[in-house]
Amino acid sequence: MEEHIFNIEGLTHRFADGTFALKDLSVTIQQGKKIALLGNNGAGKSTLFLHLNGLLQPTGGTVRFKGKKMKYDRKALLSLRKQVGIVFQDPDSQLFSANVQQDISFGPMNLGWDINVVQEKVKWAMAQTEVTELKDRPTHFLSLGQKKRVAIAGILAMEPDVWLLDEPTAGLDSYFSRQIMALLDSIHQPDKTIILSTHDVNLAYQWADEVIVMNDGKVIYQGDPVSVFHDEEVLLQAHLEKPWVFEMFQALNQSKIPAARDLTPRTKEELLQKMETVSIY
Repeated sequence: MEEHIFNIEGLTHRFADGTFALKDLSVTIQQGKKIALLGNNGAGKSTLFLHLNGLLQPTGGTVRFKGKKMKYDRKALLSLRKQVGIVFQDPDSQLFSANVQQDISFGPMNLGWDINVVQEKVKWAMAQTEVTELKDRPTHFLSLGQKKRVAIAGILAMEPDVWLLDEPTAGLDSYFSRQIMALLDSIHQPDKTIILSTHDVNLAYQWADEVIVMNDGKVIYQGDPVSVFHDEEVLLQAHLEKPWVFEMFQALNQSKIPAARDLTPRTKEELLQKMETVSIY
């Protein structure tokens, strides 16, 4: 039986100016999933992340983590943030120490680990994110891609159970985008849950085990990454385009390839293999 890492019921968040960012939102997150959170700007994705990490408290509704209702006292939040790491879209919101190594060390040090353990974890995290050569460089001198990798390294060194990444590839070129996604794949384990928000439907379609679509502060779809792109109503409501692999397969399907939704390709390589099988060339 799959364990639920988050159970969210009727979650509502109203900001001080009266704006509702989340509206009676209910969703369940299963442990070990790679989840892509899709939705247009203002859909509530970032606000949901802040609730999952305890940085915001609900106006209404409840958030349960590992079956227990989330509490917001100092002790409870420290325990939560040992287990749920968040990487913000803007790395400048996250990086503040004098240099790269100090910044990555900050989280593990706050967990109360022995200094030798901290040094080992930081060294490993820097190697995994390829920032070892930057360890003595001031964070404000880094490029955007470097800053994002350092921010990820800071969470990686803490080894949380849940990763929340807000637009991790935004503003990056294709090389560094692939690098970050490969890193997330290497991090992912049956006991590690990764949730990333993105506007990149191609990334979500290829990478995710599950897609959650938000619109106007609510979840309007939760399910597999293929079925959602067959749902024209959801796509219209959330202003989502179809991934190019999905669109190409649909076009070929009309004349060349027998319809089989369960065999729909999700990567360029799978699409090319399909085309070769039916002698498209």
